[in-house]
Amino acid sequence: MSRLCLDTSAYSHFKRGDPAVVDRLDAAAWIGLPTVVIGELEAGFLLGGQVDRNQRELAAFIGHPVVKVLDVTAAVARVYGEIVTVLRRAGTPLPTNDLWIAATAASAGATVLTYDGHFRQIERVGSLVLSD
Repeated sequence: MSRLCLDTSAYSHFKRGDPAVVDRLDAAAWIGLPTVVIGELEAGFLLGGQVDRNQRELAAFIGHPVVKVLDVTAAVARVYGEIVTVLRRAGTPLPTNDLWIAATAASAGATVLTYDGHFRQIERVGSLVLSD
């Protein structure tokens, strides 16, 4: 798996030095970071006590040559709509931001790297669920 898309939990574990995620990111040729994840991280930073440090570290991460910021586009929105429809019809709604992350990853042809098991329920995108 050389194309990985991080969700917020994976980035947080990476920053804590969790070897399960660090090793995978070190081996990745391409790392996608959805703007939705950046928004979740920014909210967490602003609620915490080390805003400047966390923002600097995120900016440095984004600046790495293999990291690509993934925007929500019309194509991503279409995939999001398809994912939501399938899950609602199956009676398995999931957190909205995670659906946007999944849609972004699917549009980029990437696997979601996460610690959140509910990503397995999204058939449209591959997920690599790590455990704590």
